[in-house]
Amino acid sequence: MFRFEKEQKIFEIAGVKIGGQPGQNPPVLIGSIFYTGHEIVKDERIGIFDRKEAESLLAKEAEALDATGLPRILDVVGSYPEALIKFVDFVAEVSDAPFLLDGVTWDVRVKALKHVAEVGLLERAVYNSIAPNAGSDELKAIKESGIKAAVLQALDMRDPTFRGRLNTLRDNPGRRGLLSLASEAGIEKFLIDTTVLDTPDIGIACQAVYGVKEEFGLPAGCGPANAMSMWKKLKKFEPEVLRICDAVSQAFPIALCADFVMYGPIKAAPRVYPACGMIAAYIAYAARFQGIRPSSGHPLTKLMR
Repeated sequence: MFRFEKEQKIFEIAGVKIGGQPGQNPPVLIGSIFYTGHEIVKDERIGIFDRKEAESLLAKEAEALDATGLPRILDVVGSYPEALIKFVDFVAEVSDAPFLLDGVTWDVRVKALKHVAEVGLLERAVYNSIAPNAGSDELKAIKESGIKAAVLQALDMRDPTFRGRLNTLRDNPGRRGLLSLASEAGIEKFLIDTTVLDTPDIGIACQAVYGVKEEFGLPAGCGPANAMSMWKKLKKFEPEVLRICDAVSQAFPIALCADFVMYGPIKAAPRVYPACGMIAAYIAYAARFQGIRPSSGHPLTKLMR
């Protein structure tokens, strides 16, 4: 199995460890709640939602976590600042999990970020995300907030190749790399999202995950979910086939050493967690023969014993 020569960084966010050698720490699953079109959201502008159903979704994901040993980060999405603030407050109240602060535009994110700082939730928050074209106003707001963790979106639309994704992290003539931009904004914990564009692009994004860990030693992952929703021909098959293919697509990055997977709508947790946990267990078992011991509660012990 894989073992990187480069030292692998491990970051801890609200008790969740992310990164390390393959098989050392279980991959973190990131499910989205309150996203655009989520049926539990009744008013996306002011943040009215079905609280009972939201609690049920979070509870079902927690059950999947307990059964498999895979940790979670909650992706809290909002299109408007008032709504995103309400969504974050709810998640912080009913769960102790870390969360992505995922406003659909940077101004939504930074307004909610100010609230997160004011109410003392920065240690649980991950800014999602800093892109290569992040402006000075956004970066200034991030620095002033004091947040330390962020997703970095490694994608250059002019060069959407494996090499292009890695190049976004480096400083180049006339352009600061993502790592420099984020560091100057006060970020210390980097989660590198190699950014899936469409269904077949999942392979390139996963190749980039491996490349990030090989060159930089940083936690890396991607989000296959959106690409799967664009696979129109798959919808001609039976619903069960679609669900199986979705679970496979979420587990595939883990086979190429992903430290996290953004698996899309949180309602998919009951089928995604076992698939990802199984792959994580296979990798951890092989890693033991290379001297890498899995962390306590790893899927290797949860699912295989």
